[in-house]
Amino acid sequence: MSKKLLLVDVDCGVDDAQALMLALAAPDVKILGITCCHGNSTLENVCRNVLCVLKCCNRLEIPVYGGASRPLLGKNIHASEYHGVDGLGNVSDLEFPGREALNKENAVLAMLRIANEHPGKVTLVATGPLTNLALALNMDPTFPQKIKSLFIMGGNMESRGNFTACGEFNFLCDPEAAYAVLNGFDCPTHISTWEFTFKNMLPWTFYKEWLAQDTQKADFMRKISAHSEKYTERCTGKAGEAWTEGFVPCDSYAMAAAIDESFVTSVIHCAVSVELSGALTRGMMVLDLRETLQKKHKAFILTKCDTEKLKSLLMEALK
Repeated sequence: MSKKLLLVDVDCGVDDAQALMLALAAPDVKILGITCCHGNSTLENVCRNVLCVLKCCNRLEIPVYGGASRPLLGKNIHASEYHGVDGLGNVSDLEFPGREALNKENAVLAMLRIANEHPGKVTLVATGPLTNLALALNMDPTFPQKIKSLFIMGGNMESRGNFTACGEFNFLCDPEAAYAVLNGFDCPTHISTWEFTFKNMLPWTFYKEWLAQDTQKADFMRKISAHSEKYTERCTGKAGEAWTEGFVPCDSYAMAAAIDESFVTSVIHCAVSVELSGALTRGMMVLDLRETLQKKHKAFILTKCDTEKLKSLLMEALK
């Protein structure tokens, strides 16, 4: 059986690392390339972090490409409180490969090339801001028609934010890019929203069991997760922080959906867009449940999943 071809776009923080390791451990998956974007940390840190993950997994043969260092408009925002300033928990003894390990081709150009080399066969998984995808769309409007499907971790479906009152971090990092992608991509689009992830959270007992594995990968994950674990502990009990009640490996949900078709058990199928100008709602994803936008293309908004399968995939990732 032929392997699923993935192209992964990340802003590599701790949860991106989890998702990457999940995909790297899947036997029926081939990652053609990993493109990097600003987001959880600076672009330079993101590239370093991806290479660090690949080194830990002995998979440095997978090409890594640097892309957008800033949003289409506005200023950079990062998630250093949760991920650490470097994006991987500020761990002092990690092994980061040199910059010579980074491919010199630009991430956006690599996206377009890979899609042209494998027309209709590549699944694109985006776990960070959508800047690289929006730039690829601008350079080649036929790009979405050349990929098999798109899986996004980002946005929200109940106006619940995790960075502002109504803004989810990945979309808020570059609302214009999110708007361009959700309105310009006409391939099958699957969106793993912020609310979906925490409504399908995993128990902390699993988290402890997951990290207790006696492997090099588990040791790596314990180190990079320590900072975010402490941050979560500080947030426990705060109003609106329901996600602290369990383990929420955000980006792994989108990755699991991309590599296992049976993982998702329920969706909302509707048109979506992104609010750009609201003082309180900038970056918020809008679900057109009444079809007032009259858009032909509709996205699959994930609502329920098989959490036991996610546990299994995560366990395999650290073996």
